[in-house]
Amino acid sequence: MNPKYPIYIISKGRAKNCLTARELKMMGVPFSLVIEPQEQDDYKHIAEDILLLPFSNLGQGSIPARNWVWEHSVSLGHKRHWILDDNIEGFHRLNKNAKPKVTSGAIFKCAEDFTDRYINVGISGFNYYSFCKTTDRVPPYYLNTRIYSCILIKNDLPYRWRGRYNEDTDLSIRALKDGYCTILFNAFLAGKVTTQRMRGGNTDNVYTDGDNRMKFAKALEELHPDLVRVTWKFNRWHHQVNYKPFKKNKLIKKEGLEIPDRVNNYGMVLKTI
Repeated sequence: MNPKYPIYIISKGRAKNCLTARELKMMGVPFSLVIEPQEQDDYKHIAEDILLLPFSNLGQGSIPARNWVWEHSVSLGHKRHWILDDNIEGFHRLNKNAKPKVTSGAIFKCAEDFTDRYINVGISGFNYYSFCKTTDRVPPYYLNTRIYSCILIKNDLPYRWRGRYNEDTDLSIRALKDGYCTILFNAFLAGKVTTQRMRGGNTDNVYTDGDNRMKFAKALEELHPDLVRVTWKFNRWHHQVNYKPFKKNKLIKKEGLEIPDRVNNYGMVLKTI
């Protein structure tokens, strides 16, 4: 079972280590790999569906590519689109305090169907594998918080990606401020490699300021001073976002929606491999 909305992976400088593409191919999940034209030969062995961007080396991180992907999805008439970072080394299902690896696209379809139950979900996506411990009591999803790295976006949102840093968090906050809901799934997890552990991507042209990420944190505070403050922890600067004002954003079910009173595992079964 595969997703109904298109999946895009934006990649740069990681033709030898495009982890997300490797995982989706293993899972049999269709996707489009979005790259700059000068890297076409490097990436041609990775994916069947390669989309070439109409620009190269703009020095603006992934923002121009993300906006191009958004417009591409709209042009095809899709209601939503997935946009995934290229450094996800596995997808997992959290169930009964275990996080087995998933080898099916069913988790994407399940997340889509749950998201589409409601008319006011602007953004949804998978939490990070490392943020959900098997020793903790974790709900199936968190409501009205940031979504990043593995994102399902409503195409008719009245925004586009902007800035140079924290673009995922900024987009989530803008949607929440306008009354939309966000859904961060814990039931389905993305095993993302820490960004600065891998060369390529934004590591080489965004996270290189050498100021312990002060510019990174400060940029979001400047965009949303009512919600964000800069704080020092883990030996570097971070942004701290107050999401409490968005507790008032409530999910609104589609009219006439009937939810079956049974568990639907979307064909997923637990196997020892």
